[in-house]
Amino acid sequence: MRKFRFLAIVLLVALVAVVLPSSDKPVVKAQDKVQIRWYVGLGAGTDAPLIEAQNKLVEEYNASQDKIELVIEIVPNAQAYDVLSTQIAAGNAPDIVGPMGIRGRASFPGVWMDLTSLIEKNSYDLSDFDPALVDFYKVEGEGQLGIPFAVFPSFLIYNTALFDEAGIPYPPKAYGEPYVDADGVEHEWNMDTLRDIAMFLTVDANGSDATMEEFDPENIVQFGYGNQFTDVRGRDTLFGSGNFVDADGNAVIPENWREAEQWYHKAMWEDYFYPNGVYGNSELLGGSGGNWFGTGNIAMITIHTWFLGWGTDGLEGTWDFAPVPSYEGVTTAKLHADTFGMMNTTEHPDEAFEVLSYLLGERAEDLTALYNGMPARLSLQGTYIEHYIAQLTETYPDTDFASKNWPVVPAGLAYPDNPNHEEGMPSFLEASDRYTSYTQEADNNADFDVDAGLDALQADLQAIFDARAE
Repeated sequence: MRKFRFLAIVLLVALVAVVLPSSDKPVVKAQDKVQIRWYVGLGAGTDAPLIEAQNKLVEEYNASQDKIELVIEIVPNAQAYDVLSTQIAAGNAPDIVGPMGIRGRASFPGVWMDLTSLIEKNSYDLSDFDPALVDFYKVEGEGQLGIPFAVFPSFLIYNTALFDEAGIPYPPKAYGEPYVDADGVEHEWNMDTLRDIAMFLTVDANGSDATMEEFDPENIVQFGYGNQFTDVRGRDTLFGSGNFVDADGNAVIPENWREAEQWYHKAMWEDYFYPNGVYGNSELLGGSGGNWFGTGNIAMITIHTWFLGWGTDGLEGTWDFAPVPSYEGVTTAKLHADTFGMMNTTEHPDEAFEVLSYLLGERAEDLTALYNGMPARLSLQGTYIEHYIAQLTETYPDTDFASKNWPVVPAGLAYPDNPNHEEGMPSFLEASDRYTSYTQEADNNADFDVDAGLDALQADLQAIFDARAE
């Protein structure tokens, strides 16, 4: 067994050597320069066009100054987690890692440097970021583990044609605005209001909506609302931030997530405006793993910016953006975000922070465009949206993207989920399999006892976490 472990380590180290620049010993300092290693692979950056662009950036940086030699290591994503683990275990960790999402960072707990003192030492200007986004990277007990970089905000997207057909006013345009119904009555834009209008927008084969006694839940042809392309943690975040593991490593089911699961189960099996497991995998909504919204058979979903274009292709522009509803007075627009982290083992924190400042400052616009993310910097978001609209219009000429309610998209960055729903947990793959099985059972069983199911989930997650600790 030891022989096989040794061979695995040799193969992983060999793989790193393949993707490194030509130097045989990447950790050796170049003459009169401090060498800083930048590791790419936990997120974007491993496709051929991106590799070329990143290498060019490194060449430009090295030519611009004579103090630091920046060395880039690019590892295919399928191997990047194992390679980095091996480097860390061997005491040969890089200085900077990125871009990476929350899950990528959380996969390596305890290895990231708290940037607080370096930010203070260098008087690093954080005023170009929404303060909530800066706090998003503050991890309890670990500190400021990142500086905002590329973000993928979430929002409500709705089918305007279905609203028009039903004679229902559209959702509000901005956060803080009420929903105004057809009688001119104002309602707080929250999950209760979302439910009410979603029921009117849920229709059976005979044209009855879900508010009517004659409504047939066995023959639904149009749904009011869904939370698409996410897991149970993502959908529950509409009811507030949370996670299945607490700061001490114990399994928990946040109370707001219990309330969320009760809401979803009732939405599927009593109010019928949310697709249950059977409908969700039916041809009506695109089949298993299909794009619900793209079928034109669902009125509203919650989604992120990466969905735009392909996710709305074929709807010919009959959609628009709206703010995420609140719950009990609190708005939580779940966030997908990429950043760069510094390893706490770096021997050159000042130089590494100088490189980090370059990547996230002077080159932030170039890199966010390269990785197809929205800049976290407020000063860059207007230009980004203009370019993104032009790019989407060129690819999907049948849609007038410029006419959409774009201001609400970056506005959601003021309401990120912290802790983030993608934060890691012990034995993540096994734990995610377990909460996925909970979701499948809840979403496919009208008689499912949600509280009992969540109690069982918590107990099973605790057993998984305990086994990892042994």
